[in-house]
Amino acid sequence: MSLLRTITGPRDLDALSVAQLGELATEVREFLVENVSRTGGHLGPNLGVVELTIALHRVFDSPADPIIFDTGHQSYVHKLLTGRQDFSGLRTREGLAGYPQRAESEHDVVESSHASSSLSWADGVSRALTRTGRRDRHVVAVVGDGSLTGGMTWEALNNISDDNDRNLVIIVNDNGRSYAPTIGGMARYLNRVRTADSYESLRRGSTTLFSKFGPAGRALYRGVRGGTHGFLSRFTNNAALYSNLDIKYLGPVDGHDIAALIETLKLAKSYGAPVIVHAITEKGRGFQPALDDEADQFHAVGRIDPVTGVTIGGSSGAQAWTEVFASELVAVGEEREDIIAMTAAMLRPTGLLPFAQRFPERVFDVGIAEQHAVASAAGLAFGGLHPVVAIYATFMNRAFDQVLMDVALHRAGVTFVLDRAGVTGPDGPSHHGIWDLAMLQIVPHIRIAVPRDETRLREELREAVAVSDAPTVVRFPKGAVSAELPALERLDDGVDVLVRSEAEDVLLVGIGPMAHIAVAVAERLRDQGIGATVIDPRWVVPVQPSVVRLAASHRLVITIEDGIRVGGIGTRVRQVLRESGVDTAVDELGVPDEFIDHASREQILEDAGLTPAKIAQDVVAQVLGTRIPVARGAQTSEIPVQRLTRVPDGDDTDLA
Repeated sequence: MSLLRTITGPRDLDALSVAQLGELATEVREFLVENVSRTGGHLGPNLGVVELTIALHRVFDSPADPIIFDTGHQSYVHKLLTGRQDFSGLRTREGLAGYPQRAESEHDVVESSHASSSLSWADGVSRALTRTGRRDRHVVAVVGDGSLTGGMTWEALNNISDDNDRNLVIIVNDNGRSYAPTIGGMARYLNRVRTADSYESLRRGSTTLFSKFGPAGRALYRGVRGGTHGFLSRFTNNAALYSNLDIKYLGPVDGHDIAALIETLKLAKSYGAPVIVHAITEKGRGFQPALDDEADQFHAVGRIDPVTGVTIGGSSGAQAWTEVFASELVAVGEEREDIIAMTAAMLRPTGLLPFAQRFPERVFDVGIAEQHAVASAAGLAFGGLHPVVAIYATFMNRAFDQVLMDVALHRAGVTFVLDRAGVTGPDGPSHHGIWDLAMLQIVPHIRIAVPRDETRLREELREAVAVSDAPTVVRFPKGAVSAELPALERLDDGVDVLVRSEAEDVLLVGIGPMAHIAVAVAERLRDQGIGATVIDPRWVVPVQPSVVRLAASHRLVITIEDGIRVGGIGTRVRQVLRESGVDTAVDELGVPDEFIDHASREQILEDAGLTPAKIAQDVVAQVLGTRIPVARGAQTSEIPVQRLTRVPDGDDTDLA
């Protein structure tokens, strides 16, 4: 009988022997490979924490003892052990989330999938439990060595060390990688511990020595092995890093030895003060294709063959937005020696790998430290270089202060390239890149470009890096690049006219890839006898003069973007029109200002009413008795227009 099927909650682990827990670990790995290969998801990170997660739930009593995962992409094993074993809909609507989600289970604490925040959470939760008299409970934070490159972890450690009167256990899951191999001085330090000959030889010798004394000797070895000033740590001297912070250090311990993990975690649990447990693990463990993948050890995969690891289905043949950016940046780099590329632990995902291969001395990966990347870029610009900082749009939120105060205030010529902008889909609320347009457009002097297709991405990137006295932004979505959408004409300020009707009834402003939807809306309106002009501003901030002129000659303006409506580009267009004395009505269409659950991009856009059929219907439907005159040659008739109104739950409501 399958052991995994008998686990409906963490306490079911108590009845299993250590040997059975090892069998369970094997079953869990088989389950992960079989199921994640069908749906896609984070495979490598979860294969690496199987024994660690089993040991955690064996020793600690979740949810009474909260377990906080940094980033959370390594929580699949945690989900299995807490009763969630239906992975058939992983990362799809109505299926399991790819990260911890409170709505799924009381065992999930922190939903945000942004790295380096877990220790701050653990600091706060442990202080609260102590202050409210729940001193018998423990707080556990699982943080990867990659997250230690983020400044927040060290800010938290500084404060954790200031209060030793609480039960807080920090697990450093050290596999030498974040998305890709971890970089920086901290990474080199930990790598010396993992690879030290003294540690490895002493570990092997100690195992042999203590094994001669039977079960009692092996138990003693496991205990010594976990001690801060124990048998092994004297030789690695790793404890010095944390002892200076006055935090107990246990390890390093083999993160795939369940018995050793259990003994070490029991020691940590009994200490009664903050403890760091250093567990050395192997990302992708147990699945050879993942171990053979030098790029990221199957960090995140699509549908794959569960035996060979080969991607199933392949690509449609269309280039990804990231690939277009990658090739154009190399071309720009060939022409300009001052172009420097920067990223925050996302060299390959953001498309900088080709640039790094061509110009290795002109790329800086700063680790999971977006704030540092942006402030450092300001310094590079001051020194006469032009940094191109490539970051996922959702992670740009973390560096807003540096964009505002370090780059913009100093009029630094820095270009930000935001990948995965807009609605991203299956990764859920904290991975959607829907806040960047509303957030960044309030920065003085900033210029923001949103390309609609490959050609525009290439030309707008070049226009961005030509700006030397202000921050520039180029943002694009996840996935395959949109089909080419040529312009009928380009106006003198760079605005592209995509559709022009003789009757100037509706002006549709398509923001980037949403221009394709705007064109489809215009076709539907034409069939209803309504004339529509479609434009792509290309540079959406600042609002170009021709947008104002066209708005003044039309009877209704509709802006379409895949960022939040509140404070989005539509809001800015409305404000500029009012400042210019243009009273044309404006409908700003975008996604609701809510945290959007995981689903496909198409499902989310449909929910937000961002489909050609829904938008066209809204234009011609009657609401609130509002009407606009629509030209009919020499005559004028009236077509009712719906205002798109949002209710608190984010649904679109037709008000009759």
